[in-house]
Amino acid sequence: MKGSVVVCSLVAFLALVFSLASAYDPSPLQDFCVAINDTKTGVFVNGKFCQDPKLAKAEDFFFHVNPGNTDNPLGSKVTPVTVNEILGLNTLGISLARIDFAAGGLNPPHTHPRGTEILIVIEGELLVGFVSSNQDNNRLFTKVLNKGDVFVFPIGLIHFQLNVGHENALAIAGLSSQNPGVITIANAVFGSTPPISPEVLTKAFKVDKNIIAYLQKQFWYNNS
Repeated sequence: MKGSVVVCSLVAFLALVFSLASAYDPSPLQDFCVAINDTKTGVFVNGKFCQDPKLAKAEDFFFHVNPGNTDNPLGSKVTPVTVNEILGLNTLGISLARIDFAAGGLNPPHTHPRGTEILIVIEGELLVGFVSSNQDNNRLFTKVLNKGDVFVFPIGLIHFQLNVGHENALAIAGLSSQNPGVITIANAVFGSTPPISPEVLTKAFKVDKNIIAYLQKQFWYNNS
């Protein structure tokens, strides 16, 4: 009997600890939030400050999305609708993006470090896919989507969308964060500021240093 009480007490304690950890260590809503000792110099928080709810108005929950201009090197345009565009999304854990594609347009391999993406094709034909983690042997999950088809890209995994049709395409993506972030792989690896050491990239990609030098000199277009 005494042992059962101890076990129950331990389970209750662990449940309390984990609930407190969840309450006081939320998922990050930005790339980083460096701690400070002097609060007078504080500017950013994990998320955004909240105004008095009594001051909220309809415009705080509204945003109009125009078609994206796909006249660019990638032939695609991502129009995000996050907490930066709709302040009323703050603390709600959701956002979306409109993705326009010209014929042959590409939304290049990228990740969302803070959100899972669910995408629906409104018009056109898209080849989409994601790559699983190293622990899962980097398996490629890919499918051709048509109007009305839906596909999910798990949080943090590299994914892409390519318009394989002969006409323009349109998709809408929902994301499980008010600020999911985006890291375009080529831009981050070859276009970082300052540049990653060519020695690192040459060894990582197992190519000649001249190839790395060429890639680092390119203009890596940001379509979002």
